Amino acid sequence: MNLLEQFQSIRESAEHGLASALHFEAEGAELVRSFRPNERLILLGGGNIAQPLCRYAADLGFSVIVADDRPTFANRPRFPEAHTVYCDRFENAIDRIGIGEGDYVAVITRGHRYDADCLRKILRGTMPKYLGMIGSKRRTAGLLHLLEGEGFDRAQLDAIHTPIGLDIGALSVKEIAISIVAELIACRRANTNRRSHSSIMTSEDIDLPLLRYVADESIDKVLLLVYDTSGSTPVKSGSFMAVDSSTKFMGTIGGGCSESAVLRQAYYLIGTGESRSVSIDMSNDVAEKEGMVCGGQMKVLLADLSKR
Repeated sequence: MNLLEQFQSIRESAEHGLASALHFEAEGAELVRSFRPNERLILLGGGNIAQPLCRYAADLGFSVIVADDRPTFANRPRFPEAHTVYCDRFENAIDRIGIGEGDYVAVITRGHRYDADCLRKILRGTMPKYLGMIGSKRRTAGLLHLLEGEGFDRAQLDAIHTPIGLDIGALSVKEIAISIVAELIACRRANTNRRSHSSIMTSEDIDLPLLRYVADESIDKVLLLVYDTSGSTPVKSGSFMAVDSSTKFMGTIGGGCSESAVLRQAYYLIGTGESRSVSIDMSNDVAEKEGMVCGGQMKVLLADLSKR
């Protein structure tokens, strides 16, 4: 597929909440820009570990949902970074949330009884991508043995990350939260292609209005995609924008004089069917005079997306 067709496919996937990727070439190299919807992290339990865990996970792009049956623990002031907070019995909250196969779930309730209630409910439904349970090895092994005795599948029980989190010797509440976040990242990146750091773009966010604009075949436009950065730059690799024949543009590659200069070059490519790479040096004399203090370099692919 050409770039326009790929963006149309990416837009459709994004509208359905699915991940996808753009494959393209620049300077003879094969590159990938992933588009990843915000995964949901469901925290069953709103205790002390849940607070830093919610904060750290939200900063990493997770859409965090918190559930607890205690009003003093399940409230918005306690979890300002959370997308949703449910104050309800755990079984009811799980029904309301509707756990799917792409979700991440951390069972971090205040006790053995509530952990068991959560696991029984989850294991009777759709198994999430990640399911972890807090507790000591002895305590969690005993609970899994109990559930196995109730008829739950041993393979499903073995898939639960328990004790939850990577073993980094964590002791404090924040350290334990970091160990859990580290395990979430390991799960998220398990199938990431690592053939080359430079071949995979850093940005993976989805801007649906921008995707719809770029994928609209009725609009002649040029794509501007940052595919390489070094030093301090205003945006990460994978950032992109587009400009059309009316000089309307959407998105950004950092703003300022550098963006304006590249936009002018892009405008003259509309309808030509051509592509080119442009380097932006933010540490040269001109950049310094224009007040650009980043001091890094970016490489930008300009590609005509006009339908001919």
